[in-house]
Amino acid sequence: MTPDPLARSSAEPSAEPQHHHVPLLVQAPALAAGFSDPSWAAAPAVDLVHFHARSSAHRPAVAVRLAASATHLHCCWRVADAQVLSRVTEPNGSVCADSCVELFFSPSGAVGYFNLEINAGGTRHCSYIEDCAIIDGNFAKMRFLSLAALERIAVRSTLPAVVNPEIAGPLVWELAVAIPFALLAEQIGHPVRPTGIWRANLYKCADHSSTPHWASWSPIGERLAFHQPQYFGYLHLP
Repeated sequence: MTPDPLARSSAEPSAEPQHHHVPLLVQAPALAAGFSDPSWAAAPAVDLVHFHARSSAHRPAVAVRLAASATHLHCCWRVADAQVLSRVTEPNGSVCADSCVELFFSPSGAVGYFNLEINAGGTRHCSYIEDCAIIDGNFAKMRFLSLAALERIAVRSTLPAVVNPEIAGPLVWELAVAIPFALLAEQIGHPVRPTGIWRANLYKCADHSSTPHWASWSPIGERLAFHQPQYFGYLHLP
């Protein structure tokens, strides 16, 4: 996302940071399990209701379930969408230009945060960012996950890898991910466990669709920029 100062609409919901309790499941949901599968029953959904004022009139209904298992963080989005587009297939490419869901998160004790962005076709983009200040057009301190590391983040989408041309009509799609704690630990240099308080935000965007929009779980303030960790909400893990 490119920072873009813009006033927030007065009609936007409360700007207080969000809190959510993430259950620890003995049996992890299978990647192929749908959003309404019984294996997700213990993981209440959160809704992404904060749309930035620059968004078009299209406001997709986005719900997300989060759960932890002994070895992974699990996440499943359900998007009641329209004007769905998915063209980027290069790992770590600009997937936010497409219909895209995102999870930015900082495990308990981490210095920085991960930005995991996945378009509707399942293409992954992820880096670890320790300083999101912009210097000469780039983040001050960040590194992309390697292709091998990206492939360890399991992804399932209900849509094909490429959606082009744009699908104009109403469309419900789902996307699930499973993120290994061991992978996160390798990136930040200390163990990652499903405990404590993690800072995080969840997003839905479609920068280059015919109906661009930017939704978040926890509100992002006046600037159209997802990379604002000061606005992250709180995930409470057991």
